[in-house]
Amino acid sequence: MARVARLVYYPVKGCAGTSVDTADVTPAGLQFDRAWMVVSPEGEFRSQRKHPVMASIRADVLDGGARLRLAAPGVEDLLVETVTDGPRQPASTFTWQGKGVHQGAEAADWFSEVLGLPSVFVGLAPEHERVTNGEIPGTAAFADAHAILLTSESSLDGLNERIASRGAEAVPMDRFRPNIVVAGWPEPHREDEVRSLSVGGVELGYAKVCIRCTVPMVDQETGRKAGPEPIRSLADYRREPEGGVSFGIKMAVTRPGQLAVGDEVIVHS
Repeated sequence: MARVARLVYYPVKGCAGTSVDTADVTPAGLQFDRAWMVVSPEGEFRSQRKHPVMASIRADVLDGGARLRLAAPGVEDLLVETVTDGPRQPASTFTWQGKGVHQGAEAADWFSEVLGLPSVFVGLAPEHERVTNGEIPGTAAFADAHAILLTSESSLDGLNERIASRGAEAVPMDRFRPNIVVAGWPEPHREDEVRSLSVGGVELGYAKVCIRCTVPMVDQETGRKAGPEPIRSLADYRREPEGGVSFGIKMAVTRPGQLAVGDEVIVHS
C-alpha cells in the first residue's frame, strides 16, 4: 500500500522546511507553504539558486501565522509580528508578477544582514490571485509555479543507487524540497504516470513533471553548495525533451482538505 511518508511546508520561499504529521491543504497547497518571500527592493525573489545560505534560514510559524520566529547561523533570532494587510511591495516569481505585503523594516534589515544585500520581506496580500499552468491548472502562493511538489522514496532509492555506482555519496530527500513524499510504490518514478490521486481528504491533479535547477546541489543542512550530485546522475537518465532533468511531479489541489503521514495514497488515473 502506498502511503504518505513525509509532509513538509516551507513558510518562507527558499528557506528551510518544516516537517509535520498532519496538514491542512488549501487550494494553494499545504497551509503556510511559501506564504512569505524575500525579494529585492525591485521585487525579484531571492532563492537558493543565487543564495544557498537561505537553506539554513528557518522560519517557525507561531500562533496560527500571527508571528514568525526567524533563525539563521551567526545572527540573533527575530520574532516578527506578521502583517496581513499593509503597504504593498512589488514581488515576483518565475511565472507571476504582483505585490506582497511589506512585513516591516526590522524583518527587511534582518534578511539583508543574513544575505548580505538589500532585501525586503513580504507576505501574501489579501487580494493575491494566481492561476498556475500545466495539464491541470490550479493556484499557488509564492511557490515557483504550482501548489504541491510530490516525490517518492522509490525514486530517491533508484537515484541513489546510480549515485553510489559512481562512488559518490547518496543524497537525502530534502535536496528536492518536496511537500509530499510517498512510500510504497515499488518502481522508481511511478509518480510520473499519476494524473489524479486522493490522500486523506485531499484530491490532487497532475500539472507537470518537475524540472530541477541547481538547488538540489545545495546541502539543506549547511546552506552550502555540495554538487555535482544529484544533478549529474539525473542527467544520465532523466533528461526531458524540453530541456533539463526531472525529479518528482507538480500537482494542483483539486479538493482541499486534511491529510496526515501514514494516509493511504490512492491513484485514480
